[in-house]
Amino acid sequence: MVRPLRALASPHLLSLRPYSPGKPIEEVERELGLTGPAKLASNENPLGPSPLAVKAIREAAAGVHRYPDGGGSALKARLAARLGVPPAQIALGNGSNELLEFAARIFLQPGDEAVMARPAFIIYRMACQALGAVPVEVPCRAHVHDLEAMAAAVTARTKLIFVGNPNNPTGTAVQPAALEAFVRRLPPELLLVLDEAYWEFLPEGERPPSLDWVREGRRCFVLRTFSKIYGLAGLRVGYGVGPPELIDLLDRLRAPFNVNAVAQAAAAAALEDDAHVSRTLAATAEGRLALAAGLAALGVPAVPSAANFLLVDVRRDGAAVADALLKRGVIVRPMGAYGLPTHLRITVGTPPENARALEALRAAFAA
Repeated sequence: MVRPLRALASPHLLSLRPYSPGKPIEEVERELGLTGPAKLASNENPLGPSPLAVKAIREAAAGVHRYPDGGGSALKARLAARLGVPPAQIALGNGSNELLEFAARIFLQPGDEAVMARPAFIIYRMACQALGAVPVEVPCRAHVHDLEAMAAAVTARTKLIFVGNPNNPTGTAVQPAALEAFVRRLPPELLLVLDEAYWEFLPEGERPPSLDWVREGRRCFVLRTFSKIYGLAGLRVGYGVGPPELIDLLDRLRAPFNVNAVAQAAAAAALEDDAHVSRTLAATAEGRLALAAGLAALGVPAVPSAANFLLVDVRRDGAAVADALLKRGVIVRPMGAYGLPTHLRITVGTPPENARALEALRAAFAA
């Protein structure tokens, strides 16, 4: 008898549950017969992409019969000029998600350990488990990374440490001085993967000097993305900054054309539109305050956030509340997979979207 495919698969892979992204608007419209639901599940930019990026997308579309620049030289040059690092220290990814998975694949073998917070972006844990490595999850303290406990969790088997700053799904950030002290006390052979997908949302005085640590030669891999502040989530493009030796290892692993031509053109153009970034930051800050105030009026506490979303405790089955909101045309993210069964994560949307979410929540509670 021919064995089933599952019997031939890696046992590490079989231990995983598939990642469940936020429902797309089109799927909700089709399944529930709704028109124009408010998607507040995936921490996207409600203002959309920069007009400069849209123009670049249109222009690049005419050339999609050609393969993209496999090395992303033009985008790397733009990033290098903006960040003050050489192109040889920049890696491009099909989203920063791809790059953190590459880091895991390069360094982790079965039985190795990777230290991370709990809760944290679920892909950290999944990337480890897929390789037979052990995710060592250190509980957050007051919803913030407990850096002391994370440092204490390092053993001879530890190869990687993941820190999300701001953290997803809590939205909290570590104070720059505390993070710098943590970086400087880590054993020098470890690689710190510093996930800064939401870095731009931090006030300037609260942004840690992470690229300085890379320039100093520390084993730090700083990940950022064009999906959030730049509004290019659908194009999947992110980047990482790290030691040249690490970038060389990544280049051995990645596919030759892992970032498509349209994404590269859009990202390069988006970097030039500081006004769009400023508008996004202002809208996010204002919307976050209004949404938190509205939630508080409903008796729903929100974790103070430095990002473009709020983690809220509905004090009942979060999945059931999320389903009730979905039926009212509001898509949010239940947090059961993160070990937070009574919590939801709600993206800061436009003022009408935020108001719609609050009204739907009010109605769900009253039902």
